[in-house]
Amino acid sequence: MTTTANQTVTAAALALALGTALTIAAVPAGAAENGAKEKCYGVALKGKNDCAAGPGTSCAGTSTKDYQGSAWKLVPKDSCVTTASPTSPTGHGQLAAFKDKS
Repeated sequence: MTTTANQTVTAAALALALGTALTIAAVPAGAAENGAKEKCYGVALKGKNDCAAGPGTSCAGTSTKDYQGSAWKLVPKDSCVTTASPTSPTGHGQLAAFKDKS
């Protein structure tokens, strides 16, 4: 049996498609979320917030104190409420701005 150029190209395309399918199937289910982030209030250090720092401030890098309840920082998804925040009523970061505890 002789192989034509068309059969060689078809075999190569099939091998590529199969390799791609196997690679996609091997990716863990949660891998798409590895880069997912969420806003976490009350965890940023002074001047290290990503945005929203309350009245009298503009945005990123404008928080006036550590763990300011009106300033947020991007953190890995689902880690905010387990991140320590000494100013938070719960002692952890919050998904919404809060009034700092006294």
